[in-house]
Amino acid sequence: MKSNKINTVGKEVIQFEINALKNLKKYLNNDFVNIIKTIISCKSGKVIVSGVGKSGIIARKWAATFSSTGTPSFYLDPSNASHGDMGQISANDVVVLISNSGQSEELKNIIQYTSRNKNIKLIGITSKKESILYQNSNISFLIPNIKEAGPENIVPTSSTTTQLALGDAIAIACMTQKKFTKFDFKKFHPSGSLSIKLKTVGDLMLTRRKIPIVNENINMRKALKIINSKNLGVLIVNDKNGNTSGIITDGDVKRIAQKYDKFENLVIKKVMKKNPLSVEENTLAASALSIMNTKKITTLCVHRKRKIKKTVGMLHMHDILKSNIT
Repeated sequence: MKSNKINTVGKEVIQFEINALKNLKKYLNNDFVNIIKTIISCKSGKVIVSGVGKSGIIARKWAATFSSTGTPSFYLDPSNASHGDMGQISANDVVVLISNSGQSEELKNIIQYTSRNKNIKLIGITSKKESILYQNSNISFLIPNIKEAGPENIVPTSSTTTQLALGDAIAIACMTQKKFTKFDFKKFHPSGSLSIKLKTVGDLMLTRRKIPIVNENINMRKALKIINSKNLGVLIVNDKNGNTSGIITDGDVKRIAQKYDKFENLVIKKVMKKNPLSVEENTLAASALSIMNTKKITTLCVHRKRKIKKTVGMLHMHDILKSNIT
């Protein structure tokens, strides 16, 4: 087969699936809205997703995406459900069944089981309005009956693409309605590169007694002892009201020592750098690192909400780099 013909086949498949997605978009209606409302209202239960064959693979993806975006969910194998795993479905759960034909034998037992319990909501996703699944669901969503890509219309391609996209649409719609933020997302992804990218200043900063805070009226002799004992190379300076008024680093101390003969008696207020940079504790650590690089500094004060003068933490560049944030 020639290369140009191979490319043509590939493009035709992709175009089939693009057309399928465009068609799916037209099908989003009140049934879609009702699905979102039903899933969001499922607070004391869980969302259980099931399907057979390729639809089963898509169902696993739905469940994984739901769980990672704040909707507790798991995949139920329909065959195992008929041999004891049906007990995983309980009152107040929402069951989502995905089947292009809506007639899969393996799903019939789940349909029967849920129909006997009024406290279980069944959502059916199918392309056949006359199917058992469509007719027996509390909420039925009709996906377009489309032609599959490839010869003879036999390989599940366009249909599974629409199922996958619909699951993503439902998950993101629920996520948006729940006001699920990137910080919530981070809780469900504690490991890996995604978690690293979502680390905030608050995750890495020094707090409370670990912050080297001194009063602005102490002399440099005392400041020098404290900066050496804390071993952080920096002091945060507060005024009598507890507001941060300045900062001084070991590099500043060296410059001061070269400039003044008897620098030990100087009041720190006279030689400190005033109005140090401060970032809000929910700032992404990567953004804080960018500020440090731009300003050519190694330390940032950290404040909470809009209280810029109240230092609640201190962030050092080393803490960011140790977390593999670049």
